[in-house]
Parts: sequence; C-alpha cells; structure tokens
Amino acid sequence: MSSKFDSLKVQLELQEWPMIYLFKFIMPNDSELIAKVTALFDDGADLKYTNSKTGKFVSLSVKEMMLSADSVIEKYNKASKFKGVISL
Repeated sequence: MSSKFDSLKVQLELQEWPMIYLFKFIMPNDSELIAKVTALFDDGADLKYTNSKTGKFVSLSVKEMMLSADSVIEKYNKASKFKGVISL
C-alpha cells in the first residue's frame, strides 16, 4: 500500500530510534481543529504555536519522543484526516 509519507518513512528509517522528533503543521486558526491535532500528542510533548500575520492560520510545532519511524508516520496519517491541516 502506497502512502504520501513513503519517502519520509525511508528517510526516517535511516535515523536511530527512539529520538525526539519535530512535527510541523499549518492549519486554519480554529480552536476545535487545533484541539483535535494537539490531542494526537502526549501530555509531555513540547507544543509551540505561531499565528500568521493575518491571524487566519496557525503554525504548530510539536517535539515529542518517538519510538520508531512507523510511530511518526502514524501521527502524520492521523493529522492528515483533519480538513485543512497541512503537514510539513
């Protein structure tokens, strides 16, 4: 089964696991959507929000200890199901 994250997975498998991974997302500045995406991460994750100049969008950076390349891809797959969320 092919995924839009296949090339990322190849790169991630070259890394040593576990490691702290930096996720980046851009999404509409909608509190419900932001809550859904942040709920994908553990309480101990380091979250940083940056609003766009117009305030219509928010950038979310999340640092979290991940155990494997598959666990990173799983988070991206879950986040991609939310309308308007762009994974970087």
